[in-house]
Formats: sequence, structure tokens, C-alpha cells
Amino acid sequence: MITVNPADLKPNEFYRYMISTIGPRPIAFASTTDAKGNVNLSPFSFFNLFGYNPPTLIFAPTINRHGHKKHTLLNLEEVGEVVINVVNYAMVEQASLASAEFERDVNEFEKAGFTAISSERVRPPRVVESPAAYECVVRQIINTNPQSAADSPGTGYLVICEVVLAHFQETIFNETGGIDQASVDLVGRLGGDWYSRANADALFTVSRPQMGMGIDQIPSAIRNSAILTGNDLGKLGSFLAMPTREEVHTFRASGILNDLIDEARNGCQYLPDLLHLRAKQLLAENKTKEAWLTLLASQL
Repeated sequence: MITVNPADLKPNEFYRYMISTIGPRPIAFASTTDAKGNVNLSPFSFFNLFGYNPPTLIFAPTINRHGHKKHTLLNLEEVGEVVINVVNYAMVEQASLASAEFERDVNEFEKAGFTAISSERVRPPRVVESPAAYECVVRQIINTNPQSAADSPGTGYLVICEVVLAHFQETIFNETGGIDQASVDLVGRLGGDWYSRANADALFTVSRPQMGMGIDQIPSAIRNSAILTGNDLGKLGSFLAMPTREEVHTFRASGILNDLIDEARNGCQYLPDLLHLRAKQLLAENKTKEAWLTLLASQL
């Protein structure tokens, strides 16, 4: 393990460690206006959802490498309203283009080729191409390093926003009226030039936790398996209780494990390893009870 003290590095050096290990980070594609009505559009990956009553979003424009406030922050200090547009894969290259440091009077909607549409509750326009857009009023702007000089590069300003109206493309909804995560096709920011895409094989589900038996109650022969991973043990530990001896006996007597038993007998294989491999496959299919029955079968 390599231990790093932020105080021993320059801020931008430690920053590289952080952005490469904290993520993927969602992207707030923030549209703002200044007091004269000039529009700005810029992405920020220091962003997330921080509450839902009231619905609260927070993002952090930082002081840039030249020691200047981002145009977004300057606009918010003049007009405390913002639309946070969500970025998906179909628009990520355009959103990246909008992050370039254009002059303040340049409209990034036009520069990056996005379609602006008037918002209903706030002054900045929203992005038509975005799968979801949140009209927000700014409740507070906090300097995260008030002890530093105002022009210290990397200093962030937390912009706390309350959502007052939201817009969603119809195409991201499923037949039950919920939002289909695959259809949203979100992207997240990583370190350097890297992004991630929340689509296809990158998506998976984790069942809501329940007050299960816990990993500490798993028999040591299973808990210390060289085949089962921590994720596998987590699924086993979330089960309310191990199957009874009678259930295990009935399961083994059904013949469902005969192929493994024959393989162990005729192929000189170690039966517990074969059972652990079968259980691992069952866990991948979310068949936790069958996995438990398989693992315990070797103890009869």
C-alpha cells in the first residue's frame, strides 16, 4: 500500500490521484446566463445528487489554472439560476468541446452545436439533446477554501442548487413508466482523457441489503475459499440463514450434483473445489439458496 499525504504534494499533483480513483463521476452540463443575458454552457464532473426533499444538486466549479473563476461561477454570482443538463454517450464529444476555455462572451451552445430551448422557471436555456435537464435555483455558493487567496488554482466553490422543474426525454422511459438505465446511456468522468459508459455489460444490479446472517457466520471452509470472491461471500452473507441439514440432504439426494460427484471420483478432482465453482456460477445467476445448498453438500 502506498500512502500519500496531500500536504507533501502540490494541489494539482494530488488532484491527479483523486480524479483517477474517485469515479466514475457524473457530469453536470451547466447552462447559465450573466446579468446581460449572455449564455454559457460548461460541463463539471465534481457533481452529484445530495438530497431529494427538497431535490438538491451540488456541483463545484474550481478556480482554473490561470487563477480565474470559471465563467459559470461568475454568471451564478450575477444570476443565481442554472439548468443542469445530463450528459449521455451520444453527446459526450460535444460536451467536451464546450469545456474548452472560450472567451466569456462566446455561446457554447453554438460553438458545440447544441440546441437551446427556453426554460420555464429559470432564465438559462436547457439543452434539447440532453436526456434529462433540471431547472434549478441556487441556494448557496460556498468557497471550500476560504483561507486561501481568491485566485488560488484548484479552490472549489460548492454551488448548492434546488431543482424547481425537470424535463425528461420520453425515449428513456420503460413500459412500466420507470426510467430505463440502459436507454439513458449515461457517461461518467474518470482521470486524464478517460470516461466510462453506463450501458450494456457495464450495467449490473445489486439487491437491496437485508439483515442477513453476515459473512462472519459463514463456515470457515467456505469463507476462506480460494475460489469464491468477496462479492460472492457478500451474497451468501446477505442470506437470512443457512439451509437446514434436511434441505441439504434432500438437495444432494435429488441427483442434481451427481455430475460433479462423478467428476471428482473419476477424474481425481477435489469435490469441494468443484462445488465451489458450481456455487460461484449460481451466485452469478443470483441463485443464492441453490449456491448455499451446493456449498454445504460436501459437508454431508
